Amino acid sequence: MSKKKTAVLGFGNPVRSDDAVGCEVIRLLKEKLQPELDDLTILDMGTSAFEVLFQLKGHDEMILVDGVINSGHEDGTLFKLPAEEIQTSIQDDPMVFLHSLKWDQALSYARKILQDEFPKDSITVYLISISDTKLNVGMSEIVQKAAQTVVEKIIADLELIEDDGKSI
Repeated sequence: MSKKKTAVLGFGNPVRSDDAVGCEVIRLLKEKLQPELDDLTILDMGTSAFEVLFQLKGHDEMILVDGVINSGHEDGTLFKLPAEEIQTSIQDDPMVFLHSLKWDQALSYARKILQDEFPKDSITVYLISISDTKLNVGMSEIVQKAAQTVVEKIIADLELIEDDGKSI
């Protein structure tokens, strides 16, 4: 079974406690999937997401991971957004500060910059509920566990995606 070229992107700030969760998922994925697969690109978007967007060129699918604050749910609660919902929320011309670029804004810029080369086949977003974004290196235990759960789900997603974009 040949797979589509997929990019996994983790967003977050590694010195803002639980906001580092997207970066932690990327670290864990790289650790578990070494050496990286030919059809998989794993990108730590960190706080310099704008510079990394050009690396999405040539990918068919994207999986994004980020923390979400003020969700009204307990820390560590996991959300998986459907692609249809994500495509409708991508803005045409967002006004943002580049150092605070979030996943939805990054997708808006990537679509505008890459145009026809923007990965359109499948976009999956995993959000993890967080509340602690204080200046601190290290994440809470509950958010760390959620990061590990997302890694397992992404690995399962990657093994289930066929060329037609449907799960088997």
